[in-house]
Amino acid sequence: MNDERGQGRLLGAAAIAVVVFLQIPVLVVMLAAFSKTAYLTIPPKGLTFHWFEVVLRDPEYLSAAWTSLWLAAGSTAAALVIGLIAAYAIHRRLVPAAGALTSLFMAPLILPSVVLGVALLQYYTLTGMRGNSLGLWLAHVVITVPYVVRASLSSLSSIDESLEDAAQVLGANGFTSFHLITFPLVKPGLVAGGLFAFITSLDNVPVSVFLLSASQTTLPVKIFTSVEQGVDPSVAAVSTLLIVTTGIVLLLAERWTGFHKHV
Repeated sequence: MNDERGQGRLLGAAAIAVVVFLQIPVLVVMLAAFSKTAYLTIPPKGLTFHWFEVVLRDPEYLSAAWTSLWLAAGSTAAALVIGLIAAYAIHRRLVPAAGALTSLFMAPLILPSVVLGVALLQYYTLTGMRGNSLGLWLAHVVITVPYVVRASLSSLSSIDESLEDAAQVLGANGFTSFHLITFPLVKPGLVAGGLFAFITSLDNVPVSVFLLSASQTTLPVKIFTSVEQGVDPSVAAVSTLLIVTTGIVLLLAERWTGFHKHV
């Protein structure tokens, strides 16, 4: 018994050490955002909120943030609808070759993002959609749908199908039984998939950088280009804002739905 407890404590300590190690880069970025110097330095020399003010007053950062937000929100909304329908059809075997369709929907997770971006660039060049906002949105839908499909399938697999069948036996039609029985049960999985889809779209660089027009930019691409031109604490400040916002959203979603069970 003592050996098992000792192994459990050792395993717990190792897990904590791994988590702390993975969070060190995040901590370094957040500390650098408060430095008074005009260059990145760790530990920060003095503490100031000046760089956050610079970011929040920079029209280029604000425009890039707005583009990223509408793109992430729009692609996530479409991914939720497409992903739920696809997952339900695959789970209930309403379509032929359900296994092959599952692999097809998961393909964007397997392909390297750079390869996917180059392929979409070539296709959009041939079809005249390069630099088009619609084309950029469709590309983000492609890379976000797999997260919703995967999370929805996970939720659907834990639902007793006889509940929906029983509702239909009692007089409910297919839509009513799905709306009142299946949808509330699958909602935590949808929230999980939607969150990962939103974060993936918001944080994407490899696909976006190939498809943006000269007059467009997203926040991650703006950060990427800013780093190429020279690193200053404003880059760390905008990164810190993204980290904190994402963390708050995840905590609220976990408290609301307990979505970790469906990831």
